Amino acid sequence: MSPSTPKTPEFEFFYDCSSPWTYFAFVRIQPLMAELKVPVRWRPVLVGGIFNEVNPEVYTARAAAFADPEAPRSRYYAKDIQDWAEFCGVTINVPASHPVSSVKAMRGAFFAEEQGLIVPYSRAVFETYWSADNPDISNDDVLAQICNTAGVDLEGFFRAINNQQYKDLLRANTDEAIQRGAYGSPTMFINGTDMYFGNDRLPLVEYRLRSLLGLDAEL
Repeated sequence: MSPSTPKTPEFEFFYDCSSPWTYFAFVRIQPLMAELKVPVRWRPVLVGGIFNEVNPEVYTARAAAFADPEAPRSRYYAKDIQDWAEFCGVTINVPASHPVSSVKAMRGAFFAEEQGLIVPYSRAVFETYWSADNPDISNDDVLAQICNTAGVDLEGFFRAINNQQYKDLLRANTDEAIQRGAYGSPTMFINGTDMYFGNDRLPLVEYRLRSLLGLDAEL
């Protein structure tokens, strides 16, 4: 590397697969980072743990905002989420049981990462939660189907998600995200301290990365 060559920025993506907005960001961030040649450090978390610790009001706020499905805000939310799904090329059907517990699936992401399969695994979890006939990612049979789709070793996966080591990994990532200022999913960091929250902040992420890389902004 010559002295004039910018250093490749570090980029982290803290995420839980039980958020449709995280799904959109997950899909969109990959081609962007491939274009910019910036590697992604995938950081699985439990977003419920983040809410419980630093953003508990999200539960009552959501309940109040969407109590009436025919209210203008509720109707627009339904439109907005489908507009984003079409834009990202994915299918979104909000499960009747949403939110479904994602704890076992997110523990499993660490095992998938060890196999070099965290991206296809996470994609399969997202697709199952948001478009499968059975979105119950807390169910072992559903998790087995996800593993088969992503090519993850089934026996090792189920050993891992019940192992304290993997429970601790998920808790550690969640605690770290909280300590660094996260209050939801997805939360992204550039070079450790520059935080961005939400799918709609990806243009700002791109702008900052292009600036750091000495590239022209394309917004």
